[in-house]
Amino acid sequence: MPPEIRRILDTVGTVVLGKPREVRLVLACLLARGHLLIEDVPGVGKTTLAQAMARSLGLGFKRVQFTADLLPADVVGTSVFDRDGGTFRFVEGPVFTQVLLADEVNRATPKAQSALLEAMEERQVTFDGVSRPLPEPFFVIATQNPSHQIGTFPLPESQLDRFLMRIALGYPDAQAERALLAGDDRRALLAGLASAIAPGDLLALQARARAVHAAPALLDYLHALITHSRRSTDFAAGLSPRAGIALLAAARAWALIDGRAAVLPEDVQAVLPSVTGHRLAAVDARGRVSGDDLAARLANEVAIP
Repeated sequence: MPPEIRRILDTVGTVVLGKPREVRLVLACLLARGHLLIEDVPGVGKTTLAQAMARSLGLGFKRVQFTADLLPADVVGTSVFDRDGGTFRFVEGPVFTQVLLADEVNRATPKAQSALLEAMEERQVTFDGVSRPLPEPFFVIATQNPSHQIGTFPLPESQLDRFLMRIALGYPDAQAERALLAGDDRRALLAGLASAIAPGDLLALQARARAVHAAPALLDYLHALITHSRRSTDFAAGLSPRAGIALLAAARAWALIDGRAAVLPEDVQAVLPSVTGHRLAAVDARGRVSGDDLAARLANEVAIP
């Protein structure tokens, strides 16, 4: 494992206890230049994880609390009249940052949620016909409450597809929860968290992740997974080309975190549930088959070359 990546994981691990795999997935998503959706019940540390990751990387961080009355302008910004100059000027919204936490994103209406779509896909915001680029790197971490909870709106499939990964934190194990109860307040720990890498190191790590080698046989395996998802009668819809590109990018980032210069099939399998779980649906949803179960079924049904 590269030493700078080890420092990042160790730094975040001082605040987010007992979740090493989830922290690695968040970092892999960022190194792959994707966006992350964290779906779980309130109070398990979703916001803390987002803040700890931003601080450990030395990135600008802003948070938007998504509510039912949120407007798109509350996210992207708006024009205000400048009485001195007699003209309108654009005031940037919180989306103009490096790490944006869209907290409880599914409590906002679809119109407000759509304000993120262009930013996530194009890394720019268009207002009054003018396109304004967002800072680099730009990383959206959205948290989502379970859909059965009161006051939630389901995310449309087009928006779900913009997230490279979806993860769940879950409750901590007994040892980690005991340490949480006995330790310092998480807000105090976040306030004292220092950056683990120098400015510019993250962009270099992202470039290294894109350069990780994927052999032809590995690409054949990826293509076999995608093709099987489209031909199988178990899935309502197959994986899109964007999903295949996301899976390769995430596998490359996972290989880099492990300190390897080439992607292995094990890297693909490690990130497969997080990359495909929110993109797959069962033909018969009455059985409440989870996306992770469908991803595991896909992995089991496609042999490694």
